[in-house]
Amino acid sequence: MHVGFEAAFQHRGSYPDAEFMRKELDYCVQAEALGFDSVWLTEHHFSNYGLIADPLQALSYLAARTTRVRLGTAVLVLPWHDPVRLAEQAILADHLSAGRLVLGLGRGLAKHEFEGFRVPLAESRARFAECAELVLSALETGVVEGGEVLRQPRRELRPRPFKSFRGRVFSASVSPESSPLVARMGLGLMLIIFKPVHLIAQDVQRYRATWSDLHGAAGEPPGPLLSVVVVVDQSADRAREIAKRHNDDSHHVAVAHYGMAEKDFGRTESYEFYQNLRAVPRAEVDLAPSTVVHGTPDQVLEQLEALHRAFTLQGLLTIFHGIPDEDGHASLHTFAEHCLPELRSWPAESTF
Repeated sequence: MHVGFEAAFQHRGSYPDAEFMRKELDYCVQAEALGFDSVWLTEHHFSNYGLIADPLQALSYLAARTTRVRLGTAVLVLPWHDPVRLAEQAILADHLSAGRLVLGLGRGLAKHEFEGFRVPLAESRARFAECAELVLSALETGVVEGGEVLRQPRRELRPRPFKSFRGRVFSASVSPESSPLVARMGLGLMLIIFKPVHLIAQDVQRYRATWSDLHGAAGEPPGPLLSVVVVVDQSADRAREIAKRHNDDSHHVAVAHYGMAEKDFGRTESYEFYQNLRAVPRAEVDLAPSTVVHGTPDQVLEQLEALHRAFTLQGLLTIFHGIPDEDGHASLHTFAEHCLPELRSWPAESTF
């Protein structure tokens, strides 16, 4: 199985941004030596929720400091980007990394971020669809043109694509409507645990059914990638204490960033599903095992195996971000020593 290191750059410390960035980038470089197969960066803007505003720029830097790991985006939010510039940036990053780039795409959620880019949240689905169409075509052909709204004139991009991106483009899926759309686009599925596992499994089944209907002649649908927060310690009690504290803190940062406590959260057209995720006042946040996979190495492997069975994964993107330095460092290294070799031995067919 493919196992990646996902660094969300969630800054909840009191030290300067420059120190935080240096430490987090060093973790990304160390991931290769620790045995991870890939490094993934998220895109966020205007808050401590995530300090990587340009994942492709940061991945180009990491390309020069690594030799083996794949370099992924989890995710690029298409409605915020000009498709011509994004296609050029992705192709250039692929050249700089000698073909190691893997693209995760999404349409975004935080109203605060959309307003900062002067993009109406209600237009996100249409903008995502048109940008994806233009970018995906350009990544294969080296030519960008078309679009019902943009009416992009034909232009040849230079440098030309390093190689085909087939099998290494994925799209995030949270709402039930998303997974069939991802299948229709011919992309891999990226999963995030925002809801109960059985509901995510239903999304995966919808994705596979749509894929079989539309692309069945080309073969079986690719297995999804799953992003999951991990806390591992030789003491189960200590792992749970760290996981609980991390989950509470991270939840409050997410609520603020996404405006999940606001009355209009989830009321924009095409975002109705998110009404179910609206935050309500409570003293503590529940810690379901799948929300933060935690425990001893054996317990963590058992929980990850259950998720693998539920979704038939091709890869895991493990997140250790946001945990105070000592705890996060210890969890990462314990995972790399006691869990990573076993996970990488699990049979799974990777598309990239």
